[in-house]
Amino acid sequence: MPRVLLVEDDHAVRKGVELALRHQGHDVLAVATGEEGLDRLRTFRPDVVVLDLMLPGIGGLDVCRRIREHDQVPIIIVTARGDDLDVVVGLEAGADDYVVKPVRARVLEARIRAVLRRIGAPGPEDTRPRPETHGDLTIDRSGLLVYLYGEPVPLAPSELRLLLTLSAAPGQVLSRQQLLEAVWEHSYHGDIRLVDACVKRLRGKLGTNAATGAGTGSCIETVRGFGYRFRTP
Repeated sequence: MPRVLLVEDDHAVRKGVELALRHQGHDVLAVATGEEGLDRLRTFRPDVVVLDLMLPGIGGLDVCRRIREHDQVPIIIVTARGDDLDVVVGLEAGADDYVVKPVRARVLEARIRAVLRRIGAPGPEDTRPRPETHGDLTIDRSGLLVYLYGEPVPLAPSELRLLLTLSAAPGQVLSRQQLLEAVWEHSYHGDIRLVDACVKRLRGKLGTNAATGAGTGSCIETVRGFGYRFRTP
């Protein structure tokens, strides 16, 4: 039973979403503030966090950033406007996906299921692929682990799935729409900002220099007007 931590200030929305998710078979802990959400994160250990951006006290963006400092649990942010700048800021802060108010239970349920599918179980021992080495970067597909200079790199589910998807086809250009469908299971073209924000986060974690573009993160190359490709050293 997937465990969902719901952080939502609006009482009516919180109760409605909580009941809908429980009806879908989720174990839900619903809280009203960012402070309580951060506190219960450690004890409840959710499989996914559904986080409203508009919270009293510690705002949703700060909660997202604080979670990402020590935890790679999937985060779905809730925003009042689909074209709001907060969506992009939230994605760059570490969120894996988003939904727009009014929250539709079917949409949220689909997003939760999709984000949980991004981390699959390893296959049988004798069929697991060997770790791949790309310069200073090592990708262990069977263990769902990534190492840089021999040290593990903490990646959120969308970041890991994006890297696995791109690196599976070195040199091949994948459009934002292809990546959106492969990683997020979305088909709506407007959500390509999910891809761009995730690429930016992933490059940062792999050590791309913002000024020069150099570093391990440069293995993810932008092909202007088309999309992205994984470039081997």
